[in-house]
Amino acid sequence: PARLVLTLLGFFGYINIYAMRVNLSVAMVAMVRIPRSDNRTNETTITCPELILSRNTTTQEDEFLPDGEFEWNSNMQGQVVGAYFYGYLLSQIPGGMIAEKYGAKWVYGLGVLFCAIATLLTPTAARLDVWALIFARAVVGFSGGIAYPSMNVLVSRWAPKMERSRISTAMYTGGLIGTLITNVFTGILSESSFLGGWPSIFYICGTLGCCWFIFWAVLAYDTPDVHPRISKEELAYIQDNLDKSRSDDVKTPWKSIWTSVPFWALIIAHFGQNWVFYNFLTMMPTYLSNVLHFDLKDNGILSGLPFLMMSLFAFPASVVADFLRAGGYLQITTIRKLITGIGFFGPGLCAVAIGLIGCHPIIIIILFSLSYALNGLVYSGFMVNHVDMSPRFAGTLFGITNAIATLPGFMAPAFDGYILKSGQTLGNWEFVFLSSAAMHFVTGFIYMLFGSADLQPWNDPESDDADSKKEMKCIEDISHKLKQ
Repeated sequence: PARLVLTLLGFFGYINIYAMRVNLSVAMVAMVRIPRSDNRTNETTITCPELILSRNTTTQEDEFLPDGEFEWNSNMQGQVVGAYFYGYLLSQIPGGMIAEKYGAKWVYGLGVLFCAIATLLTPTAARLDVWALIFARAVVGFSGGIAYPSMNVLVSRWAPKMERSRISTAMYTGGLIGTLITNVFTGILSESSFLGGWPSIFYICGTLGCCWFIFWAVLAYDTPDVHPRISKEELAYIQDNLDKSRSDDVKTPWKSIWTSVPFWALIIAHFGQNWVFYNFLTMMPTYLSNVLHFDLKDNGILSGLPFLMMSLFAFPASVVADFLRAGGYLQITTIRKLITGIGFFGPGLCAVAIGLIGCHPIIIIILFSLSYALNGLVYSGFMVNHVDMSPRFAGTLFGITNAIATLPGFMAPAFDGYILKSGQTLGNWEFVFLSSAAMHFVTGFIYMLFGSADLQPWNDPESDDADSKKEMKCIEDISHKLKQ
């Protein structure tokens, strides 16, 4: 089926986007020249020192760690990593609007292509000047930013209502797999001599992105009705199971969107999700290294393990969601809230346990994995809500919520840095995890109270205008009769 081809292309597209997004986090360890034994010379400043002895970690092992070529302090490293989010934040809303107006195929495809080109140039930019690297990462972020909302537009035009959770989740799962693969292989490539070590990470990711674009350009289409090879049966099935709109050439109902209570609940849920997700994404390697004392290779593997669990749980949850909807067992709003509740409150409880458990690496890794596994359910929860509420403006809605939800990309690491600046003690890390749990609890509760997956009246402004005119005419007729 043509929609399956689109889903697979979207899946591999997200693998590429996330690979190019997260590759710098682990590569940074190999790129920067950092004294390897500073945090081990004085045991009184080391968290969980017994874990170092239990792994027989010695200064001899440090000799095999890659010697970075850049002398960037922690502040500059933060600017390099944060540069992605500057570009990412700026392109969200324009990306969604352009995709709705001119077609999502080329917006998504070119977004991935420009990501790939900037990624290929990353090693050259880094060696040229740190600000050239920051610019390259901002381009990667900007290009990735226009891709995300445009995919929501494609889902609204290709995914039948009863398959919406599965198709959307299958695509988003590519991002989880991309993060997993990148975390694992970045550590291995950084320690190798292949293509110079750490530069190989960016060369491989960029090359794969360019190759993917060729397949996308040939095989993907904006809508089913312009696909030259789609069967008549599949075309009819898709068209009969999409939410109908009167016309595509309408103005965006900004006032109705910004005054919609369910939409604000969606914004808050997306913000809370990304706070915790970005928090763990950026801080987990640091926690595994400085608290649990895993080496670079093990760090990459263990950092990727939770994303494997997330992807394994995400798709079965989407099948269940579509089954409940197709069978009429639950209303769509109830389904989205139930799944989102599990995806928020379960990881929140895991974060509480991680914060309180102390120096028990096996239990902590299990809790991390369980947390991500349960959090994978959100891809069939609030993450599909944009298309449920308004298929016509799904790209714009996702652009807005994802733009606001990008703020934790800056705020969460800054918050963690403030908490941990007095030392990476168990007490400070406990506060980091408990604050993440609180964020999930509060934002999840707000979504449960005020969220909705029902088709919103402002999805079809022309219909609203027509209804308003009818109401006004009726009132005028009644008033005229009363005067008579």
